[in-house]
Amino acid sequence: MATSERILRYLGSTRNIAGSCLALLGLLGHFLGLTGAFWPVVVLALYGAGALLAPPERVRLTISHAEVETRALRADLDGLLRRIDRRFPEDVHTAVHGLAEVIGGVLARADQLTASPDQLHVVSQTIRRYLPASLEAYANLPRRYALTRGTGRERSAHEELLAQLALLDAQMGKVAEAIHRGDEQALRDQGRFLRDRFGGSDLDLG
Repeated sequence: MATSERILRYLGSTRNIAGSCLALLGLLGHFLGLTGAFWPVVVLALYGAGALLAPPERVRLTISHAEVETRALRADLDGLLRRIDRRFPEDVHTAVHGLAEVIGGVLARADQLTASPDQLHVVSQTIRRYLPASLEAYANLPRRYALTRGTGRERSAHEELLAQLALLDAQMGKVAEAIHRGDEQALRDQGRFLRDRFGGSDLDLG
């Protein structure tokens, strides 16, 4: 993951952009018949020169409001996970950590999440209210009672907790899907721009 992030960061860097621009000039010279048989060497040399001569990247030390908000939520979620460690049955732990994984993926998209107040509210309430309340209510019951089914078809407290965790997981799944739909729409918009600018593409999404 760290390697791919470094690669993506370099692809968008000033050095890569400057090197690519000079390399394109080298290709243009080749098409115009100015570089002869050694045009690949010329292109590589121009890219290297551009990358070396480009100004360094500006250091960014400020943290956006989106990052501040999602970092706080991530810290609250991590704190909750630490507090429930070894205090619940295994299936509850599995469900909670599965839910936390979905929430973590949503929190990683700070800008997209905070751009939607409704989605941010759902995530915040899930971390700080809904999930803790469900776990706390269960934890305050005697273990034997929690596993005992009520009269008729009434769920046991254990089954009720798992059902509530499933509902929260489904809701977080909807938030994650909405964020991914936003990414897909951005990809479609980019595709339309590229098709208008350069023609068709094998990545046509319709």
